[in-house]
Amino acid sequence: MFLPADEKQFKFWLLRRNGLPNINIAKHFGISRQAVSRALLSMDKRIEETLLEMARANRIEVEKMDSKTGILFGRSVPFKAKAIIFVSTKHGMQVWYEHEGECRSCERYRECIELLWDFAEEMHLKLQSTEDPTKIADELFRKLKELVEKV
Repeated sequence: MFLPADEKQFKFWLLRRNGLPNINIAKHFGISRQAVSRALLSMDKRIEETLLEMARANRIEVEKMDSKTGILFGRSVPFKAKAIIFVSTKHGMQVWYEHEGECRSCERYRECIELLWDFAEEMHLKLQSTEDPTKIADELFRKLKELVEKV
């Protein structure tokens, strides 16, 4: 399922994920709080359906999901590894598998670093500075799991 970033409902969802209360979103767009609440309920459902669809397509068993943050934690059946699916405003829907690798020799090294730092910034999470994507991912996903478990 496609998540249109230019849709107003998605913009409401992002603002709420960034901590803006519904009443402030309503004032910003000049609409009622009830209209924002209805739009967010609809977007939460779309986010949930999309996360679950991605999990099914990638054969990931769901362990924990939070549609308000756009994060799903699970376990990959074929890879026998922890997995996370998340919605990034800059990178779209992403699937990441826990793994150990030779990151420095990988042609996607910079891409991984950028993705992880960008998502940490989107989620307002501070990370230790390192150039090892595996360590960045471990720290980021540990903090995201703590965030989702609070909900």
